[in-house]
Amino acid sequence: MSNPTPTTAGPAGVEPDGAPRAAAGIELRGLVKRWRSAAGPVDAVRGIDVSIARGETVALLGPNGAGKSTTIDMMLGLAEPDAGTVSVFGMRPAAAIDAGAVGAMLQTGALIRDLTVRELVRMTAALFPVPMDVDEVMALAGIEPIAGQRTNRLSGGQTQRVRAAIALVGDPDLLVLDEPTVALDVEGRHAFWATMRAFAARGKTVVFATHYLDEADAHADRAVLMARGRVVADGPTTEIKARVGSRTIRATLPGADLPALGALPGVVTADRHGDAVILTCSDSDAAIRALLAAHREARDIEISGAGLEQAFLQLTGDDDEGERR
Repeated sequence: MSNPTPTTAGPAGVEPDGAPRAAAGIELRGLVKRWRSAAGPVDAVRGIDVSIARGETVALLGPNGAGKSTTIDMMLGLAEPDAGTVSVFGMRPAAAIDAGAVGAMLQTGALIRDLTVRELVRMTAALFPVPMDVDEVMALAGIEPIAGQRTNRLSGGQTQRVRAAIALVGDPDLLVLDEPTVALDVEGRHAFWATMRAFAARGKTVVFATHYLDEADAHADRAVLMARGRVVADGPTTEIKARVGSRTIRATLPGADLPALGALPGVVTADRHGDAVILTCSDSDAAIRALLAAHREARDIEISGAGLEQAFLQLTGDDDEGERR
């Protein structure tokens, strides 16, 4: 029989001895983690320093192998760092979990079979002295319509929503999510993030790792961008996008001469999609003046800053050969 997915236990809001929990947030200091493999040592995390305040929603971003899941494992006490420290609300991860301060929805884990959804959520709630109301958490997770279904009869998206409900039912102060919407369609992703926004509005802290950059841009107060086991950017997504510095001009310009457009002042590259041209610019002011002077017939003009995907690729793409092992 499989264990429920979330990592939560104990009463929320107090230390194990009954004292009020410290007001500190999550502190990762000098974290280092090296895994052993047949090919030799792998430096998964190489000295991470991150502070997360209470009530923040923070996205961990990075390509595969960046160290996101390893960092989450150390935050949850599932892996011990080789160097550095983890503090969760002023406690070690294990103590924070014992105090009921932490809930998690990880990539792996299965639901207990042959129970109804309501039975599973109620059983999980019974593990906590002060859980959320079962009906409330089911409404929050949007699983009321499947309350009577057996867990082994759920679709992938329904399973993800039930896993979210289990992670929430202990009313944790910190909710950790590792690729939480990977099995959801567009509608399911929208509903999931509506649930997370409602939960975060209670003053809760949410940390999530995702490959969907639009989720980080839309829902995170801040993003921590990781590459090769290190933090390469940390701040609001608007700030991270601004670091790239380039801007894009889009315009309808049938039959345009791409080499001539690429040679305009301030233009780095020129591309065409049908009748539309896309100019990537180092100086969009100079480029738009030159474009309108040379092509007065250009219309439907849009000028936009770099997107998070472009910033992600640029900031994580400069591989340091000297750091590879």
